[in-house]
Amino acid sequence: MSTHPNAPESTQSTGELITQLSEQTSQLVRDEIQLAQSELKETAKHAARGGGMLGAAGGIALYAVGVLLIAAIAALSLVLPLWASALVIGVALLVVAAVLALGGKRQMGQVSAAPRQAIDSVQRDVSTVKGASQS
Repeated sequence: MSTHPNAPESTQSTGELITQLSEQTSQLVRDEIQLAQSELKETAKHAARGGGMLGAAGGIALYAVGVLLIAAIAALSLVLPLWASALVIGVALLVVAAVLALGGKRQMGQVSAAPRQAIDSVQRDVSTVKGASQS
């Protein structure tokens, strides 16, 4: 006889062993799901904290860009009138925005509403199963 505490005794019937196996498998699955939930909660906490920090950094960076633009206008106003300096910087920003918008439009044109590879893979799987079931 085995010395393992959970080892089945030789007097257990096959039905009892199958019942025990079913209960242990169910408990294992529940424990694994609970572990996964716990890990996901911890990951979500870090993601939320990190997202908040990134949002704050983006807000501060936006203010910094504004200050740098004012500094660029002030520097340019040493050689041009103030209104011309602001106009030059404004036009330069519009050019940058237009280039970014065109690049973004090009990228969006490559977006597909349906996941083509996944759909093709599922269709191949269905065809394979149908072919195997007809054989």
